[in-house]
Amino acid sequence: MIRAGVAILVVAAMAVAMLALAGDAGRASVVWLGWRADTTAAAAVLIVLFGALLVTVAWRTLLWILDAPRRAERTRAESRRRQATAALTGGFLAAAAGDGSEARRLAQKAADLADEAPGLVRVLAAQAAEAAGDSAAAQAAYTAMLGFPEMRLAGHKGLMQLAAARGERETALRHAQEAFGEARSARWAWRALLEARLDAAEWSAGLELVKNALDRKIVPPIIAERARVALLAALAAQLENAPEAKARAQALDAAVEAAKLQPGFAPGVVMAARLLAQQGKTGRAQATIEHAWKAAPHPALWLAYRDLKTDETPRERSQRLSLLAAQNPAHRESLILYVEQALIAGDAAAARDRVRALEGAPVTARIAGLQARVAFAARQPDEARVWLAQGMSAPQEPDWSDLDPEGRAFAYHASDWARLVATYAETGDLIHPRHERHERSLSELPELPIAYADSAPFLRADGGGPLLYPVDDQVYGDPDPGELPSPPPLAAKPRARRRATAPRSAK
Repeated sequence: MIRAGVAILVVAAMAVAMLALAGDAGRASVVWLGWRADTTAAAAVLIVLFGALLVTVAWRTLLWILDAPRRAERTRAESRRRQATAALTGGFLAAAAGDGSEARRLAQKAADLADEAPGLVRVLAAQAAEAAGDSAAAQAAYTAMLGFPEMRLAGHKGLMQLAAARGERETALRHAQEAFGEARSARWAWRALLEARLDAAEWSAGLELVKNALDRKIVPPIIAERARVALLAALAAQLENAPEAKARAQALDAAVEAAKLQPGFAPGVVMAARLLAQQGKTGRAQATIEHAWKAAPHPALWLAYRDLKTDETPRERSQRLSLLAAQNPAHRESLILYVEQALIAGDAAAARDRVRALEGAPVTARIAGLQARVAFAARQPDEARVWLAQGMSAPQEPDWSDLDPEGRAFAYHASDWARLVATYAETGDLIHPRHERHERSLSELPELPIAYADSAPFLRADGGGPLLYPVDDQVYGDPDPGELPSPPPLAAKPRARRRATAPRSAK
């Protein structure tokens, strides 16, 4: 309004200036109720404009006075809104910090002040009650939320958490199920239902939940696929030994589908190969393992591959294992497999040559056992004895722990499969429950005689090259010390003599 008045005055001043410059100010006469006023045209223009401006100012002033009560109400409302916002903020912070009494005080203050955010007030009241340890008040607050459509999801989640904390599993699942049915994006409800299905080993129901989550776009496709693969493997393990032929056929279908979806998931591949072999489909089982070996070699894979055929000579088996290793030749498991296939073929020289590729790797019990077998095959029993001694204190390999003492791979409990599904779905990594529980696995150290051979050279303490000091190994058993033959003289300077101990079996 002020800008409009200024603009009018500027226009009037310009009009008066133009009239003055023209040299003819003009004349204006006004006759009203018997009165007559004569003046110049410029003066008349200025009088009219100033008069209009005064009337406008007077009108606006009157309106401002009349609007004063409304302005005061708006000021009070804005002040209440600011105080309510401050109370809500402080209340949520107090609840998050665990200060229940302060959170409840601020929640009550916010309830008195906040007229436009009743939902936030109810949430704060529930969280404040939880922080104060008043489960009954929290239960009442969350239950009240169920009566408002926009707060129903939050109410179900709060009630689910309260029920879970009290150990009321069925009540918690009911609230999760209702929330999952109401909101397509309730990932927490889906997660709660999936965990319940996993705990109950209900793998088929878990598969249905994963499919539903993928359709709703609750989880990314890669996580859904990994969860599906692990669930299929768990289902196959559950149905593998079922007495019904239909259940065994379902186990085969589940394992084969898991191997197709994720060839790098060794549990599914091993079960698929084993079940295919039981159906007489050895060629298909072999191709399944070869495809998986390209993706992610695992010791359980080559052991399953080895056992696919039982009517072959050692050399034929060695050649077949060599073909498997060639699928991923640079991998550590392939380097180990090359050594294994040379030992199966009885080629000690080739095993000795190929085991050198593992010299830079950390020494585990499995590597120590492999080195001992290679040394014994190369007629170096002293070296084999050193490797056996190292292997007894060397760490175990997590992948090798997936094989139980009978050689069964991934013979997990239902709780292990549940953990495997959750971990593999999120990270794509295998867990090793047997390794975590320090359970015995398939033997890593061979049962080899460890007595010194005749005139065999001693090794250095660090397992390096031999010390070429000849020894007399003609005495065996545990003879009386007085009956020991005297050692022959050495050509070199005198050194302490050693003799072989009695033969023992490796533990």
